Amino acid sequence: EQSNAISFGATIVAIVTLEAFAGMWINAFLVLVICFTWFKTKTLNSNEKILLLLGCSRFCYLCISWIYSFLSVIYPKYICVHPILQIVVSSQSWLNYSDLWISASLCAFYCIKIANFRNSFFIYLKVKIDRIVPWLLLGSVLVSLVISILIYNDIDRAIRKNFNDTCQECIWKASKRREEDFFPILFVIGLVFVTSFMAVIFSALLLLFSLWRHKRNMQTNSMNDLSVDAHIRAMKSILSFLLMYSINFIFLILTLTYGIMTPNQVKFPIFLVVYAFPGFHSLFLTFSNPRLKKIMLRILSCVKFKDCMR
Repeated sequence: EQSNAISFGATIVAIVTLEAFAGMWINAFLVLVICFTWFKTKTLNSNEKILLLLGCSRFCYLCISWIYSFLSVIYPKYICVHPILQIVVSSQSWLNYSDLWISASLCAFYCIKIANFRNSFFIYLKVKIDRIVPWLLLGSVLVSLVISILIYNDIDRAIRKNFNDTCQECIWKASKRREEDFFPILFVIGLVFVTSFMAVIFSALLLLFSLWRHKRNMQTNSMNDLSVDAHIRAMKSILSFLLMYSINFIFLILTLTYGIMTPNQVKFPIFLVVYAFPGFHSLFLTFSNPRLKKIMLRILSCVKFKDCMR
């Protein structure tokens, strides 16, 4: 039984390491390309600002998640030391919630920029969106930071109630009294998940409705319309992201449902999907952007050429 546990732990570490390093690589590429563009042109548009912050948050999230997973499997005693557990979990939560809000903001940005509605409020958003984006990103980071501080306080309070136990035993005891100790913060986390998910759904529906109405108005025109092409490209991106975001949303809710008392064998498939989402979506964003795709293919071709030369 002990050998099975060791082999299972080694499998977890190997798969999580592969996912984390692949995700860190693609997000590092995203950040470096945008930073190089920033240095070269001395300016960034709103889309690049969102992608830059998204890449940074995902890179840091995957890095901390890998360290946490590695230590919790290989060296669990190092995690169960006050206040390491609180700091790691709250930092991971801060970056994860920032990722969710920023990616939802990216969908809303595409919708506002491309969709065409005559509503005065929508027209106002379209005109002011470039000024709104920095504040939207700042708000996403600050709200996520507040929630992570609440998570830190909840875990710290659970540990302080049982000073004679180990750190993990304290959390296990507190998880048995989830309604008393963790229900408020779990409700807030669930609200964050649902709100960001609804923002993505509404963006997709509005853009789809705008595309349908625009194509209906252009039926008598045989010429190719650039606005329709832009609608279709954005629609493909948002619908693909909606599919990935839906899967990620389901598994995030499962993390709240099962909690800490669930065995690793049950939690492992859940975290496998959650850790894969930041890298997979960033890869999709890279290949849906013509300039990023061109640079990526150039790098891959150079790597392939060097391998052939060997």
